[in-house]
Amino acid sequence: MSSASPFLAVQEPAIPIKNGDVWDFAEICLQQTAGALHEARCSSPLEISQAIAAARESHAQKRPSDLLEVLARTQGHGEEHLGPAIFDLGIKVAATQTPYVPYVPFAGKLIAPSAFYDSFDQIHKIARALFAPVIYAEDTDSIGIASVNPVASAILADEIRAVVFKRVGIRPFITLVRLDYESWTFLSRKHFEL
Repeated sequence: MSSASPFLAVQEPAIPIKNGDVWDFAEICLQQTAGALHEARCSSPLEISQAIAAARESHAQKRPSDLLEVLARTQGHGEEHLGPAIFDLGIKVAATQTPYVPYVPFAGKLIAPSAFYDSFDQIHKIARALFAPVIYAEDTDSIGIASVNPVASAILADEIRAVVFKRVGIRPFITLVRLDYESWTFLSRKHFEL
């Protein structure tokens, strides 16, 4: 990520956050996503700044929002063009990430891992704030995370690794994938009751 990004008041904080509020994760995601959008030249600085302000307003009201969706709306994409616009932004953001987070079209059809969410309630809350559903969990050994925003998935993955290792001493294998807008909104409603 470019350190010259005009959108970041603070450069990428260390993850995981110790004793932080779930909305601290959303703020980190917002900052890192803004940096990736800037690096990928996805939008003008003014549009990114406007989208950041709108996302922060939503977060202040304890409502999840993702910067990619807010930016697509800020750019004037109507509902019928929102999905392709967000997908395109996701591709560009993914290109700035290492490793690259691939798009998996069937990932939205996996069954919600209710037992995992029940066992790790704080992870469920963080996943909701990041709009990054856990798409599968084989106990604590293998876990999958999906989102339109690869930055959100990576932040959640880091937190899951830390929490699972602290609780059970296992470093889980975590798979990150990108979703299309329709699958993402469906899973978000299903997993987070939005």
